[in-house]
Amino acid sequence: MSFLFGRTRQKTPQELVRSTRDCCSKLDVPLEKRRAAEEVLRNLGLLKQVIQGTAEVEPQPEQIAALATEVYNTDMIPVVIQNLYRLDFDAKKDMCSVFNSLLRYGPQGRLLTVEYIQRRRPDTLVMLLQGYDNPQIAVTCGGMLRECIKHEALADIVIHDERFWNFFEYVQGGSFDISSDAFSTFKDLLTRHKGLVANFLAETYSAFFAKYNTLLVSMNYVAQRQSVKLLGEILLDRANYNIMTAYVDSPEHLKLIMNLLRDKSRNVQYEAFHVFKVFVANPKKSRAVEDILIKNRERLLVFLPKFHADRKDDEQFFDEKAFLTKQIEALQPRR
Repeated sequence: MSFLFGRTRQKTPQELVRSTRDCCSKLDVPLEKRRAAEEVLRNLGLLKQVIQGTAEVEPQPEQIAALATEVYNTDMIPVVIQNLYRLDFDAKKDMCSVFNSLLRYGPQGRLLTVEYIQRRRPDTLVMLLQGYDNPQIAVTCGGMLRECIKHEALADIVIHDERFWNFFEYVQGGSFDISSDAFSTFKDLLTRHKGLVANFLAETYSAFFAKYNTLLVSMNYVAQRQSVKLLGEILLDRANYNIMTAYVDSPEHLKLIMNLLRDKSRNVQYEAFHVFKVFVANPKKSRAVEDILIKNRERLLVFLPKFHADRKDDEQFFDEKAFLTKQIEALQPRR
């Protein structure tokens, strides 16, 4: 009957952080894990209130600063992430909110949590990436990871880590929710920071596209369709001009895309068209690519007018088809 002795003293932000970290060490102790999990849930809810405020109370900058400093000093973030699979849904949700809010926190333009992860705990990013291996935490980790890679310094760490290549499995395996979430993260990594991605693709060109081309013929329909569409976005991005010219120089790539034009899925066909047009429109075609187009010239001239002819409201698509038809008509056999 604690009410007889007055209200319980509210914990300071620093105490909430330390308590959260300490309770995580008890989550695998049979006699203590239930109470520890309840305490972590309660603490994370209160930490969320400190950072975000409530309907009645505005967040206090000095409290947020104290909270953030203690988070860095105790390494609370990686400790909680390591134990995320032991927490219930609401605790995971609150941790995601606390973490994402801290990533945006920083006085005078400095993002202190981004600096902390980059300089002291880059392994935090690896933990989040590997969260896709565990269905219990995959989507939660994915949301936190996408918030991280909004910052180029953190995206740089992820894209250059050897575990980045696991995305080629993550986007095809698991449940629909997990593979879709993984693809969202994968896409963000490959499109958000133009210069970083262009350099990465130049450094890893052969290995990357050897892996990526397998996605274009994936048995997972959603992964296949999204991958064909993303390929078009990557190739048509000005920052990736050198990557585009290298890709469309390959006769093997052209054969792959031409096969996708006849895929059983109309959506895949349509996305493949936007890649195919890059091969045809390229004014400096390699001899091998040009030879394939010449060899298939008559069939393509019959195929293109009928290709998705029912898209009558898509004027740009019809204009592009007409342009490609003229380009193919102009191809002449070599003497």
